Amino acid sequence: MEKYMRKGDFTTLGATAHSDEEREENDFYATDPKALELFLDQTGIELRNVWECACGEGHLAEVLKQRGLLGRASDLIDRGYGQTESNFYYYSDVWDGDILTNPPYGDALKFCKHALDCVDEGSKVIMLMRIQFLEGQRRKPFLLANPPKYVYVSSSRLLLAKNADFIKYNTPSANCYAWYVWEKGFKGETMLRWFN
Repeated sequence: MEKYMRKGDFTTLGATAHSDEEREENDFYATDPKALELFLDQTGIELRNVWECACGEGHLAEVLKQRGLLGRASDLIDRGYGQTESNFYYYSDVWDGDILTNPPYGDALKFCKHALDCVDEGSKVIMLMRIQFLEGQRRKPFLLANPPKYVYVSSSRLLLAKNADFIKYNTPSANCYAWYVWEKGFKGETMLRWFN
């Protein structure tokens, strides 16, 4: 059936990640701060000295800052916020705190692996990603070896805006997103929960 459908048909159906537009070159899709506010308010997850390592224009970092949780904000691209031209993959020390971000989706697995390498046992790595991150043969070995402690699925669609243009992209995404919460060293069964 797919071979008889046009790209726009997928967009209309909202069934896949297809879009009528090209993806942003550096995968910059800013997150509505409300997604983090709801997550923090409804889950009770405790954070400390958080590094937002793909901060973009600071939409998530500002929420953390207002709550006294932000330790560092950085991004590879200079978008006028945080420490810029900072390649997350070049960081090799252990970060004394937690890491939280909405990673570029094309590099999500690499981001998760590196973030876990950068924190101490018991520290958290929290990533906002599509629910589809749970599927796929390439990610399965990583998820089995490093099960997230929690996956908090958004029960309603979230607003992510290409290039942070929340005026143009004011309709919630057709994709389902979840907050993935790793606690380094956790080896139990992943708990599935909901927020929003």
